[in-house]
Amino acid sequence: MGEVKTEITLVNLREAGKAQDGVIPESEVKRLTVNAVVDTGAWTLVINEKTREKLGLRVEESSETALAGGIKIPSRITEPVRIYWKDRRTTCEAVVLPDEEDVLLGAYPLEGMDLMIHPKTQEVVGAHGDKIRNVVK
Repeated sequence: MGEVKTEITLVNLREAGKAQDGVIPESEVKRLTVNAVVDTGAWTLVINEKTREKLGLRVEESSETALAGGIKIPSRITEPVRIYWKDRRTTCEAVVLPDEEDVLLGAYPLEGMDLMIHPKTQEVVGAHGDKIRNVVK
């Protein structure tokens, strides 16, 4: 399987809440549209420091992240970020890896938006077609 990319929009959720409450105008909410690499091996959203700064995201904690091959590197976890893909959305924390070039869209946000990579076309598609299906058991 080759590299799969898809366009997503990232929104500072804290600022979006302030706009909803009328504290700041909607136009001041930081958002960024990127062509993200879909990485089912990543568990969440992965961004670099430059993207974190553009979105104005606060860092909640520092930790270590394990990369492929078991290498562990220092990383930071941000406050929640809203992710939009077409008519779908989800919210999750982002892992900040300072030297990462691409935004990585991992398994957790893919599941949150009921998305998958189509095995034949190598495109991001709804796991259950055009209708979002969330099952709670």
